[in-house]
Amino acid sequence: MSKLRFRVVETAFKKKAVEVATPAERPSEYFAKYVFNKEKMFKYLPSKVYNALIDAIDNGAPLDRSIADEVAAGMKKWAIEMGVTHYTHWFAPLTEGTAEKHDAFVEHDGKGGMMEEFTGKLLVQQEPDASSFPNGGIRNTFEARGYSAWDPSSPAFIVDDTLCIPTVFIAYTGEALDYKAPLLKALRAVDKAAVDVCRYFNPEVKKVVAYLGWEQEYFLVDEGLYAARPDLLMTGRTLMGHDSAKNQQLEDHYFGAIPTRVAAFMKDLEIEALKLGIPVKTRHNEVAPNQFELAPIFEECNLANDHNLLIMSLMRKVSRRHGFRVLLHEKPFKGVNGSGKHNNWSLGTDTGVLLMGPGKTPEDNLRFVTFVVNTLMAVYHHNGLLKASISSATNAHRLGANEAPPAIISSFLGKQLSQVLDHIENSTKDDLISLSGKQGMKLDIPQIPELLIDNTDRNRTSPFAFTGNRFEFRAVGSEANCASAMIALNSAVADQLVKFKKDVDALIEKGEPKVSAILEIIRGYIKECKAIHFDGNGYSDEWKKEAARRGLDCETSVPVIFDNYLKPETIAMFEATGVMTKKELEARNEVKWETYTKKIQIEARVLGDLAMNHIIPVATQYQTDLINNVYKMQSLFPAEKAAKLSAKNLELIEEIADRTAFIKEHVDAMIEARKVANKIESEREKAIAYHDTIVPALEEIRYHIDKLELIVDNQMWTLPKYRELLFVR
Repeated sequence: MSKLRFRVVETAFKKKAVEVATPAERPSEYFAKYVFNKEKMFKYLPSKVYNALIDAIDNGAPLDRSIADEVAAGMKKWAIEMGVTHYTHWFAPLTEGTAEKHDAFVEHDGKGGMMEEFTGKLLVQQEPDASSFPNGGIRNTFEARGYSAWDPSSPAFIVDDTLCIPTVFIAYTGEALDYKAPLLKALRAVDKAAVDVCRYFNPEVKKVVAYLGWEQEYFLVDEGLYAARPDLLMTGRTLMGHDSAKNQQLEDHYFGAIPTRVAAFMKDLEIEALKLGIPVKTRHNEVAPNQFELAPIFEECNLANDHNLLIMSLMRKVSRRHGFRVLLHEKPFKGVNGSGKHNNWSLGTDTGVLLMGPGKTPEDNLRFVTFVVNTLMAVYHHNGLLKASISSATNAHRLGANEAPPAIISSFLGKQLSQVLDHIENSTKDDLISLSGKQGMKLDIPQIPELLIDNTDRNRTSPFAFTGNRFEFRAVGSEANCASAMIALNSAVADQLVKFKKDVDALIEKGEPKVSAILEIIRGYIKECKAIHFDGNGYSDEWKKEAARRGLDCETSVPVIFDNYLKPETIAMFEATGVMTKKELEARNEVKWETYTKKIQIEARVLGDLAMNHIIPVATQYQTDLINNVYKMQSLFPAEKAAKLSAKNLELIEEIADRTAFIKEHVDAMIEARKVANKIESEREKAIAYHDTIVPALEEIRYHIDKLELIVDNQMWTLPKYRELLFVR
């Protein structure tokens, strides 16, 4: 095994960048080449069918099942011209990844031959095995039936020889078994609620769209080094490994020159992404060595989420062409920055107004303040839920580690916006509104310069920061499906906007003028949600105490954090917005607890195996070499001199004995703790037991293994070290 380590290091060191052929066309010409977008729809569909489909995509109009055959025929014609032989329903079960089952276009022709067939029925619906995916008990093994149903709002696309059709995934009894179905419902809810509020300011608004721009962080590791690390292979992170002498302390990697092998990978990835209609825009080195980032232009939320899932799959595929493995785990290496996926979220109208962007008039700014304050209210009342939506066994390693936002949801607003809200809060209604002759009503809301809104330093410690014309949900993990956070956020905002309209309308019915009523409610809201507003250092211990005093959710145990999904106010919110039922929420939590347990369980098994079969034998072998050295010293030198010369070796022999004994004892204890935990029937209690007993044991064992790494002869150490994993590229 030690020979394997040095062999893969040598091979990795010699690798050159893979040459990537630049397409002859400009990016704008091959963009969405493999996407059945509106341009292709117009070309391959009859005009009546095209118009109906566009109406369904743009306005959410119900799609007549009768046109499905014609859509399928047009889609098949395009796909076959592109060399496609198979199709699949592409969906996102509760696994953080995607699923697909490929079927050929092949059918019997009734004459002993075959023909290529793709009907509307096959386009609209398939029946994958619903019991084989995490479902929280909604589906039993003997009730395997489930449906994947076409989502027309996300265009079909081609990967290799397969036509991929984005779909929702639901149980035979109608419950959602995926992320897309509730996301679409959450987006519909926020659309309806926001339109109603927008009409206070502009009666012409017919649609509000939620936008998402994700920032995908990731690590790259040479695939040879990756293969020589069983912990990376099995868990996505290193369960042991001492800090490299150099890591990120010089801060020379961030925005630095991109290594040549990596640059080739990025170029290849971008070309593939653009062909699939993913509008990637930004690439750069991140803070940690061998850490990078990719970000697109923002898009409609559902489409952006599909594109993120697709890009993660694409990254895994393209990285292998370049001799890399991509690591999407939130914390693959201890001691250096982990990886997040900041979700930049905003709302915009069909009239071209960005609701989170300030305007040029006091009236525009009142609309802006209305949506910002209602968002803060939603975040305040559901801060525990938002934290639950981004929590996982993997993201727990990153949050609160002085490199990412803390596990307490708060919102940074910046100096200017804070001053505006303080001005509204501390002014009376009469101060804010005055009559000015022929001009009618005058609003005393300070002008907010559009370009200067973000003129204070962005607070990197804030999990939910206002950044000029959007909110940046910074706590989302790199491995996550963005839909989890977006379902919670859009649902909470939708529910809050409904409440706001109800509150404003109640005042209007009492005779209060519209603008005055809006301001009165907003003033009350600013005071009510003040606890969520924090512009200071989220890493500080003082903030943890202050957050607890303010009544914010400060829980750090992931299994307990998941309880937020089942709070009465959460269930009421999801049911009121029509996004999820109590039954669906209960099932999803069962999945969350079970997944948490399984991930920790796998890590514990892998660490135990590595400790007993790699680390202890190597340490013991080195210890034997030291013992032989001591014996030889005693035979060569007088006793006093031999004792003096052997003193350090004797210390090392004793230290190795102590540390290997500790490792062995605690691995055995960890196995016993797992046995106890595994007998617990409740998934929640089992997950809590794994969090409380197994997770600390992993760290305790690791500490001693990492100390042994510094002692044992480098030539004998079997596993690639951090200096090799992070700096060979």
